[in-house]
Amino acid sequence: MGSIPSSIGNFCNLQYLVLSSNNLNGSLPDIINGTETCNSKSPLPNLRVLGLGSNQLMGKFPNWLGELKNLEELYLDNNQLQGSIPSSIGNFCNLQYLDLSFNNLNGSLPDIINGTETCNSKSPLPNLRELHLRSNQLMGKFPKLLGELKNLEKLDLYNNQLQGSIPSSIGNFCNLQYLDLSSNKLNGCFPDIINGTETCNSKSPLPNLRMLYLRSNQLMGKFPNWLGSIPNLIGNLSDLFSLDFSSNKLSRTLTEQHFWKLSKLEYLYIGSNSFRLDVSSNWTPPFQLRTLSMGSCHIGPAFPAWLQSQKNFEYPDLSNASISSSIPNWFWNISSNLEYLILSHNQLQGQLPNSNIGEFLPNLLFLSLLGNQIAGTIPNSIGHLSSLEVIDFSRNNLIGAIPSTINNCSSLIVLDLGNNNLFGMIPKSLGSLQLLKSLHLNYNKLSGELPLSLRNLTGLDVLDLSYNNLSGQIPAWIGTAFSNLVILNLRSNMFSGRLPSLLSNLSSLHVLDLAQNNLMGEIPVSLVELKAMAQDHHMSISSLYDNGGSSSLYEERLIVIKKGLSLEYSRTLSLVVSIDLSHNNLSGEFPKGITKLFGLVFLNLSMNHIIGRILESISKLRQLSSLDLSSNKLFGSIPSSMSLLSFLGYLNLSNNNFSEKIPFIGQMSTFTESAFAGNPNLCGTPLLIKCQDEGTDKNQSDVEDKIDGGFVDQWFYLSIGLGFAVGMLVPYFVLAMRRSWCDAYFDLVDKIVKWLLFRRRVTYTRNHAQRK
Repeated sequence: MGSIPSSIGNFCNLQYLVLSSNNLNGSLPDIINGTETCNSKSPLPNLRVLGLGSNQLMGKFPNWLGELKNLEELYLDNNQLQGSIPSSIGNFCNLQYLDLSFNNLNGSLPDIINGTETCNSKSPLPNLRELHLRSNQLMGKFPKLLGELKNLEKLDLYNNQLQGSIPSSIGNFCNLQYLDLSSNKLNGCFPDIINGTETCNSKSPLPNLRMLYLRSNQLMGKFPNWLGSIPNLIGNLSDLFSLDFSSNKLSRTLTEQHFWKLSKLEYLYIGSNSFRLDVSSNWTPPFQLRTLSMGSCHIGPAFPAWLQSQKNFEYPDLSNASISSSIPNWFWNISSNLEYLILSHNQLQGQLPNSNIGEFLPNLLFLSLLGNQIAGTIPNSIGHLSSLEVIDFSRNNLIGAIPSTINNCSSLIVLDLGNNNLFGMIPKSLGSLQLLKSLHLNYNKLSGELPLSLRNLTGLDVLDLSYNNLSGQIPAWIGTAFSNLVILNLRSNMFSGRLPSLLSNLSSLHVLDLAQNNLMGEIPVSLVELKAMAQDHHMSISSLYDNGGSSSLYEERLIVIKKGLSLEYSRTLSLVVSIDLSHNNLSGEFPKGITKLFGLVFLNLSMNHIIGRILESISKLRQLSSLDLSSNKLFGSIPSSMSLLSFLGYLNLSNNNFSEKIPFIGQMSTFTESAFAGNPNLCGTPLLIKCQDEGTDKNQSDVEDKIDGGFVDQWFYLSIGLGFAVGMLVPYFVLAMRRSWCDAYFDLVDKIVKWLLFRRRVTYTRNHAQRK
């Protein structure tokens, strides 16, 4: 740890200096010794490798780095370096590897760099083979100098802020094998023509390219000729191993000819564009893919038969691909290497296979059929997929009971069977899935009580059993077993009894939805001890499964009822902090301590029998966006402090016993009459019922208006008289002061009168002649 001393320049014979992965901090020294110690009169004259990566170095590049003439490898990645890249890097005539990734470098890439006079080749960085600048803040367009790095083999500019179009000079990289320009702001179309046909010996651009990554930019339009017709660039990139154009705005119909020479292609990512695949039903591709990502491309309506030839599949993503046929039986036996299978958001029909798919797919980790029309039952053979970590069969037409064999999927982290027609009881065997973090059985027809075995799911983060026919009491062990629970949704079931006070132990809870049940009794005082809801900042629920494994591909979803509408949250789920106990038979006083839950965004206690007053301290709920207390027995005045709830967008206090005047100020002035209707003793704007003191104030105001009105009328007429007098007298006094001004004025008046009389006489003569 500590900073780098300037005395390192005294190592006149040092060739390798590697201090990576330490805790070095501070800035690189501005000046280092060695100019007097070493014969070359420069510091570290023989240094060939300098490795300072993965430290905590900060500041800008010092000038002495440009004096290391013999440097071949420079690693400054994973630090906190700032500023722009200096043009002096061109002095590294022998440099082969330069890695400045994962810093805070900004500014543009230098348009001109040194080296044209320093290096024998008369070009900068003539020996550079790898340039890594990923995950900085570099901006601007591509400089021309990149096209001069003739020996470059790897160029990594991933995750910067580069703009503009891709220059035609990229074709000059005759030796380039790896090009990553992903996650920038590149826009426009591909260049129609690129260099390289004369530069490279192969007479074709980028002849050695094996990996091309352009994902997550703003590239648009169709492929140019060198990408999309024969002969074309893609067709001639016979060494291409991995190709990624995903998440752009590209569009084109892709045919068999676009892939005819890509025999070495193993990874193809073209999803999230507007591509349309048009190939014959008997096409056999020249490649054997491991990964195919064509989500949001048009592939259907038929299931692509050419997939049957792919025997090395590990990751096919055909989501939202307009496929409306059934899944053929051969597909389940397509590859024993299959780990991820994503067929979500299509119109797939048919049933799941009854055969032992576990025998065919022993390595399957992620299985998503979300949003299709799959019918029939879940086969018992699902339990043979022992490696599965995620099962998402939600939003289909599945029927029958949940198979008890599912407990054999001992690695399961996410089980989502929501939005189907499953019935029967929740199998006790689910309690064996001790790695389970997310359980969705919502929108089915499940019945019975919650099995006691579920308390073994101690790592559970999300439990959504809403919209079923579950009954019995809400078990108290939920509060003790699920210490990590973030979402508890038991909405719209037939649960009865009292709310267990132990729910307050759910210290990580963000969402508590027990609405539309038959719960009774008072709201437990301890409920206000939900610690996660008492915080202004909340964890990102989307990161619950962000462990780099298969479960990180699963996206949590939650339905929140607001204004009677069902709103689905997924990527913004971390913004939802909610308590919904509406449509029950709860009684007792309005919970006073609820104002301690500072992070609440949604609060709905409507359609109960709650009594008492709303406290002035409700203004502490500064994050509150929706408040529904309608159809209860609340009384007293509405606190004026509610006007301070600046984020409050929905309010419903109707059908209670509130009284006195509505504090129609601040945020409260944004709500209409419907928010306060059904309170007979409530008055004031926006209701039509006026308060008594409001009438007195109005009469007094009318009297004042009459008095003020008479006073205004007197001044009005007086001002008219003064204006008329001034308008007549001022010109008179001005003309009387100078005789010459008076003569000139009346001469002008005479001329105007004579001209008007003349025009009248001419007009009369002309009209008289026409009549004759």
